[in-house]
Amino acid sequence: MNDVNAAMRPPLEVADVIRRHGEAFVQKYGRVLSSTQKQALRDLAACRTASLGGHVLRCLDCGHEQIAYNSCRNRHCPKCQAMTRAAWLEREAEHLLPVEYHHVVFTVAAEVAHLAAWNAALVYALLFECASATLREVAANPKRLGAQVGVLMVLHTWGQNLHHHPHVHCVVTGGGLSCNPQGEVDADPRWVSCRPGFFLPVRVLSRLYRGKFLAGLQRLFDQGQLRFGGDQAALAAPAAFAAWLSRLRVKEWVVYAKPPFGGPAQVLKYLARYTHRVAISNHRLLDLTDGRVTFRYKDYASNNEQKRLTMSAEEFLRRFVQHVLPRGFVKIRHYGLLANRHRAARLQTARRRLLAIQVMSGSNAARVETCAPVEATKPRCCPQCGSTRWWRCELPDKSDPSGGQRNTS
Repeated sequence: MNDVNAAMRPPLEVADVIRRHGEAFVQKYGRVLSSTQKQALRDLAACRTASLGGHVLRCLDCGHEQIAYNSCRNRHCPKCQAMTRAAWLEREAEHLLPVEYHHVVFTVAAEVAHLAAWNAALVYALLFECASATLREVAANPKRLGAQVGVLMVLHTWGQNLHHHPHVHCVVTGGGLSCNPQGEVDADPRWVSCRPGFFLPVRVLSRLYRGKFLAGLQRLFDQGQLRFGGDQAALAAPAAFAAWLSRLRVKEWVVYAKPPFGGPAQVLKYLARYTHRVAISNHRLLDLTDGRVTFRYKDYASNNEQKRLTMSAEEFLRRFVQHVLPRGFVKIRHYGLLANRHRAARLQTARRRLLAIQVMSGSNAARVETCAPVEATKPRCCPQCGSTRWWRCELPDKSDPSGGQRNTS
């Protein structure tokens, strides 16, 4: 009887590192790990093993049998994102407009990333708040665009070497519905397009974003919500915190715009890669020998050269758990035209205005560009005879005797 999971498994997985070295890691760092981080380690170690149960598939034509063990469904697991991503993409495809899309990335200073280690939910939420407000405010300015744009934002917290590097990727419509300077859409709006290949000035975005973020940090400090630990413990004093903010005010905060997408089909392809990505994929792992992990990474400072990095398993797991998000934290958010409250009505208005523009221009683009549909899941075929007729028998979940649903947030 074949284990279908083993047949598709890469030679080395994050789960292998956890199974071999996770217990020692938790013994050493357990007192500073959150319950969500500990749960993630347990889930990933058990993923697609007999401990989570599964099912046996028997081909009704030739009798061939396969065992498929259940997935942990934890959102930080490199093996459990495909089904969630496919369902999300199918929903998201309905919101895309036939326009050029732009890709903008907002990062934080290294000092703020360090602060986020102690205040993850607060700093990540502030990152979303300030980046989205910056995009909407500059876009609403009549001297820039004078329109409410649609924004989809995805939080990533890692760099290629697994260091803590919080940033948000923003996919923004290349135009929007006309609005007043406060961002309120006109009663009878028109569609306002960006210049082809250009969205908004990056320097303007960077300065406004920096100001909003630092003001937000000061507000959190005044409300007593920030925690300080390690070498930042001294920042709990008001004078020290004020001096720290002053130093951040003179630093350049990196906001950069990548080349725009050609249209909704390209956006969907991009989203398929980025939205449900985790800190490191199993395919980047190369070796686990003598308690040391080697993995591939892309060195952006060396013209995207592929390099190898080796570190202790303990350090690898320490870096990995940094990217386990707080329980229930929403890492994909929509703003502007895509905000949930008015999304259906505003997208309908936008499509009508865009169609009218295309018809009046007399171009062949009067037909609305459609995205390639999300590919349907293919039926499982028997490797022996090619049949798609299976008999299924469930195997018990040994990790949850009560049969209750496990928390995978």
